[in-house]
Amino acid sequence: MTAAEARGTELGRYLKARRAQVRPEDVGLPAGAGLRRTPGLRREELAALAGVSVDYYIRLERGRETNPSPAVVDALGRTLRLRGDGYERLHELAELASGRPSELPASPDHTVRDSVLRMLESVRPLPAYVVSRHNRVLAANPPGRRLMPGLWDWPEEQRNLTRYVFLHPVGRTLYEPWEETVALSVAHLRAVGGADPDDPELTALVGELMLKSPQFARLWERYDVCERGGGQKSFRHPEAGPMTLTYEVMRLARTGGQRMVVYQASPGTPDETAMLSLESADTRPASLPSDPSVPATEPQPADGLSPAHACAG
Repeated sequence: MTAAEARGTELGRYLKARRAQVRPEDVGLPAGAGLRRTPGLRREELAALAGVSVDYYIRLERGRETNPSPAVVDALGRTLRLRGDGYERLHELAELASGRPSELPASPDHTVRDSVLRMLESVRPLPAYVVSRHNRVLAANPPGRRLMPGLWDWPEEQRNLTRYVFLHPVGRTLYEPWEETVALSVAHLRAVGGADPDDPELTALVGELMLKSPQFARLWERYDVCERGGGQKSFRHPEAGPMTLTYEVMRLARTGGQRMVVYQASPGTPDETAMLSLESADTRPASLPSDPSVPATEPQPADGLSPAHACAG
């Protein structure tokens, strides 16, 4: 396989995964009699609807065609009913296949600037933390650490939010509904990893989770894409109790994809009371040095649950 074909493979995987999720009736085609061997649209159906030859589309899906025109990419996106992040990801993967350079550096930076650490402290008592491009937790203020119990029992290089929600016993009970949370987490990982799908940190994380979590494997193969900039999460926290918090995500410039996440609650509500209970007398700075005195928690494999749709639109 040539280098160009290798780059085109990720585009082909995306096209195949999204094609499998479009029903014939969604695009005005009869479902037909009998059982369809292919889930979703057939290749020839998608090609006809997008206005390209079947042979050309097959080359795209197999990674042998690596330079589709913007018009072809637009037509495929419309036929696949892609919107928002999903539509943007199709264009990004087409650019990747063509060999145009990514805007992201080859290796993400895991060093958190002092100014960012001061920001984490300044937002207390709001829980806040900084994650890398691939969701590794790089720093947190005390309420941010207490928001995710058990994560800090793992070595620094293992403290990844996607790994946490799938493999840590507390992570599998902390969020509700869990199925929606993990679907969004996988879709976000797909989004942020799309510009560099061969990144060693990403491939190692995905390989581990594919082996240990059947649920992750099913969601990863769906290729849902959702790059979230904020939203709302509900928790069943073992110390603070149930609470629903809103959060904002801020990209940090010149960091290779670091993001700062800050949670808050409506003033005067039980949710705020629960959130404020996460604040403590702990005055350590917002960094995460290793603590060899803390015993490591062995991650547990996740059980398979029915997948949830990660991004609608």
